[in-house]
Amino acid sequence: MTKSQWQCFLENLGIWQGSFIRISPHGEVIRDIPSIVSFTELEDKRTIRQVVQREGEQDLVLEYSSLPRSTLFFDNGAFSQGSLQFAPFSEFGAELGLIYGNRRLRLVQFFNPQQELSHYTLIPEYLAGTSLEPNPPLKIEDLLGEWQGEAITIYTDWRSPDNYSTQLNLTLDNLGRLQQSLSYGDRTITTSASICGSILQFDQNPQNPIQVILLPHGASATSPVKISLRQPFFLEVGWLIEINLRQRMIRTYNEKGEWVSLTLVTEKKVSSSNG
Repeated sequence: MTKSQWQCFLENLGIWQGSFIRISPHGEVIRDIPSIVSFTELEDKRTIRQVVQREGEQDLVLEYSSLPRSTLFFDNGAFSQGSLQFAPFSEFGAELGLIYGNRRLRLVQFFNPQQELSHYTLIPEYLAGTSLEPNPPLKIEDLLGEWQGEAITIYTDWRSPDNYSTQLNLTLDNLGRLQQSLSYGDRTITTSASICGSILQFDQNPQNPIQVILLPHGASATSPVKISLRQPFFLEVGWLIEINLRQRMIRTYNEKGEWVSLTLVTEKKVSSSNG
């Protein structure tokens, strides 16, 4: 990381137009509220004012002169904020925000006090005064093939970041199941998922099933269906920015329920596959 966290935060300055889209765990759009979110540097150059305007709701005004421990930024302005600690019988959630050129894509994942996935809020945005070509809803066909990427992992204890290459292969087998092979560093993880409409169910571990849901605006969300006590877990957002360019962000918690790291992957498709 070559910038301070504050300098990374400043990459989000501007007026962002978009909407807050509430989505059920099964992918149904519950509501879609137009929004304007602005970040302005005040005259003292040490304070940022954020104003969130949502149609039909009271404006939310926040000011920052420092950043909370629950938030980490990457050099390009991508960030995540949310619960530092998972605890049973309390609400839990986190936001993962990606940024590319004049666009941002943010996803908030919420879990209820019973530790079950409750809903998502998807927030696609673009800088006011710029043009936008909306991304279509993500389809499984968009993801099939081989993706090569570069990843950076930053840590909540401020140890040095890790940089490494990634390789992701996604194919369909003869039964129509998704086969996934993910390599990073010297590790390779192979998993498979059943496909039911826009939902991919990774069910190898019945005690800890993981769901990927394909969303509007080229987005995807990965999360446990239910958070299990004393089991590490992660939350992920994916964004198909262009047909052969994708970003993913992963917020990782350890077996104690503590937030430990944040990973940003930028990957390009190098070959396609039809299964």
